[in-house]
Amino acid sequence: MNQYDPLEIRTHPLAGRRSLLSADEIILDPDSTPATTGVPATIADAAKSIRTARARGAAVILMYGAHLLRNGAARIVTELMERGWITHIATNGAGTIHDWEFAWLGRSCESVEQNVATGTFGAWEETGRNIHLALLAGGLRGEGYGAALGRFIHEDGCTFPAPEELREALTHPAADASAQAEVLTVMRRHALAAGRHEVIHKWKHASILAQAFRLGVPATVHPGIGYDIVSCHPLFNGAAIGRAAETDFHSICASVDRLDDGVLLAVGSAVMAPQVFEKSLSCVHNVRFQNDRPAVAGHSIYVVDLQDGGNWDWSQGEPPKTSAAYYLRFCKSFSRMGGAMQYAQCDNLAFVHNLLHALRG
Repeated sequence: MNQYDPLEIRTHPLAGRRSLLSADEIILDPDSTPATTGVPATIADAAKSIRTARARGAAVILMYGAHLLRNGAARIVTELMERGWITHIATNGAGTIHDWEFAWLGRSCESVEQNVATGTFGAWEETGRNIHLALLAGGLRGEGYGAALGRFIHEDGCTFPAPEELREALTHPAADASAQAEVLTVMRRHALAAGRHEVIHKWKHASILAQAFRLGVPATVHPGIGYDIVSCHPLFNGAAIGRAAETDFHSICASVDRLDDGVLLAVGSAVMAPQVFEKSLSCVHNVRFQNDRPAVAGHSIYVVDLQDGGNWDWSQGEPPKTSAAYYLRFCKSFSRMGGAMQYAQCDNLAFVHNLLHALRG
């Protein structure tokens, strides 16, 4: 059977791409006046819940889709982390791609329709290469996707050991040397040099992941294999992505285990956030029950999206299967996760901006 060969992919310089967004133009000043949302009561309630959660030492988790970053919320989320109101951030693979491109080039986003038609969509040399370098180097340290890429941006690159050091690690019977084996294979296959790979990021303030790394806030990434444009690159490596994502899933489970009386914010993530949260919560319950601990309780869930929620009042519980609202995963899944779930139909940037100002006050 003929096999598709990713080594045949021809990549192009990212700087030559027509990018649709500029970091300098979109990043919102946190001190500016927030836009009207139409859901002020929900925002006030979320701010109150966050203050109470942090006073009790409970977790406050922000799970967000790529559009929150694309809409210019980097400095707002950074301040939420700096002030200790957010204790964990989680995003999808697309969120990391825009994060890195803004940090390095100061621009991101492309025309999907036009570039798929020409076979250039996602085939950008620096994006695929550097995200993979970050994950491969991070794997040697046992880091997940979020920490590895955040470090790569914050520290302007990474360093790879000499091949002989990696070979030595493979002979060590006490070590899990899978990451070393993967790096050694990639170095040989792609002529990847040992030593320092310096990549200067001039827009670090535009990277939520870099700021999380700087602040020591856990940042996890929950990608899908084949979902993201790093798949459109000769370096595409499912082992490196999967290893990093596995580490990050364990990390978010640890944060969910601290969610009693805490807060979960799901902002603009219709697929990743509900899917990852329900599995992580189930894993936490599985281990808790074996140790005679109760289920996670007292947590508040705030779900934010532009859709109308199926015109259903989610405070009344789950709709019947005959209702279109039943099939809105981002509402239905969270309504099943215990705690008190509120849905806010709202622009995601306006929501977090107003939330920040409510917490400041």
